[in-house]
Amino acid sequence: MEKEVFDNLDIKPEDFRKLGYRVIDMITEYYASIQEVPVYPAATSSEVEQIFKEDFPVKGQDPFDIVDEWKSKILPYATHLGSPRYFGFVNGSGTMIGTLAEALAAAVNMNPGGWKPAPSATEVERRTIAWMAEMVGYPGDCGGLFTTGGTMANFTAIETALRNIAPYDITAKGLQDKQMPGRFKVYMSDHEGHISIIRVVDLLNLGRESIHLVKSREDFSMDTNDLGRCIDEDITNGDFPLCVVAQVGSINVGVIDPLEEIAAICKKRNIWFHADGACGAVGTLLPEKRDQYKGLELADSITLDPHKWLYIPYDCGCVLIRDAEKMRRAFSIQAPYLRGTLPTEYTGLYYLDYGPEMSRGFRALKVWMSIKQFGAEGYRKLLSQNVKCVEYLDSLVRKDKDFEALHKPNLFIYCMRYAPQKIKDKYEQDSIELNKYLDELNQKIADEIQLSGTAFIMTSKVRGKTVIRLSVCSHRTTKEDIEIVFLKLKEIGESLTDRSEN
Repeated sequence: MEKEVFDNLDIKPEDFRKLGYRVIDMITEYYASIQEVPVYPAATSSEVEQIFKEDFPVKGQDPFDIVDEWKSKILPYATHLGSPRYFGFVNGSGTMIGTLAEALAAAVNMNPGGWKPAPSATEVERRTIAWMAEMVGYPGDCGGLFTTGGTMANFTAIETALRNIAPYDITAKGLQDKQMPGRFKVYMSDHEGHISIIRVVDLLNLGRESIHLVKSREDFSMDTNDLGRCIDEDITNGDFPLCVVAQVGSINVGVIDPLEEIAAICKKRNIWFHADGACGAVGTLLPEKRDQYKGLELADSITLDPHKWLYIPYDCGCVLIRDAEKMRRAFSIQAPYLRGTLPTEYTGLYYLDYGPEMSRGFRALKVWMSIKQFGAEGYRKLLSQNVKCVEYLDSLVRKDKDFEALHKPNLFIYCMRYAPQKIKDKYEQDSIELNKYLDELNQKIADEIQLSGTAFIMTSKVRGKTVIRLSVCSHRTTKEDIEIVFLKLKEIGESLTDRSEN
């Protein structure tokens, strides 16, 4: 009988080495040009779509030709989050060692959902989670894991809350129980609460009406007096206060809610205290900012995204939960094919018991390597540079009569408004028309600076006003970048104003 030949189609070792060198050269050239590359491609969605229209390949293609398409197709139409002048959303800049870590993790292809398919990956994650806890002053024996991002980290935390403090066995019965006529309630700030919490209550099927918005103070932080009122109101209506979500570095102005006050309210009323620090929790590393974080150590759960202010390549969120057993109780699941049917000493922590994912990537490696490279001292230096850049931007805004400062700078996020004096004089008697004009003007400024390639900036809303918002969480950004961008914003604003006047 003729022996059947199987082919795995792997690239031959020598060819793979040549291909790898080519890829490393391309990455090195990219990092060398990251300071000058146009941040945004200024191509329409239909134009980019046309670039990638091709039939499903019937025959395999040469790997060298495929890799070369990175330079001809991918890079020319990429938005460059690693640029020092990328200020959109809250996207980190990507550590170089993290790039190498991703390649190494993909090569071994471990699945740290379980210990047996990923012994070393599991222990790297366990150790790195302990480092993350130490970074924010949390107990080192807490539970925790890495997720895709802040949304799934928040989901993991609030699902844990639901499974542990609901007044009946929610794991067995779900949300359907005759003894629970009211709603579970989740509380967050009316201004700075993050939209990911809405996604979380969607995923948990709690309904968007489960979110109770709490009034904000003048400084945008949560009004804890109103929080108490909201809780009392819901209890009177037969609802169940489940969780208070505090912002720890909010999305528009970088505010940190009064954590100690919130912790005291939650402890007294047996409500889960969740600290959403996806944007700003790691600011605890900065001694000059640490007082703002008092009470963070009291939270039942904390989220913090390494792919934001720790500059880790996408994707990488993180959740920490004080009591690891509560995590396990929320997510543990059993099947004989996951661990084997009989116990053995050759096993360990199964992360699939502590979060929503069963199959998971080796996200911890890029965090582990980046922390080892920079250390606490390196990260303090980089975070401090970001804060100084935002403070410098605020000083430029306050010195220029055509810009409005809307808040004091705190961490790395800053919102401002272009509002030229001559326009304010023109609409002096009509504030509604003035705000409408300024809303449109600021949106056009953000659009035009994107298309110019100078910087990537988005707008947002602060107390109903359209504002220009910069998230300065690139470890490559300098004061010179801030000045270049500020002057470009002013130039575009003046040009648009002159055009509208003529």
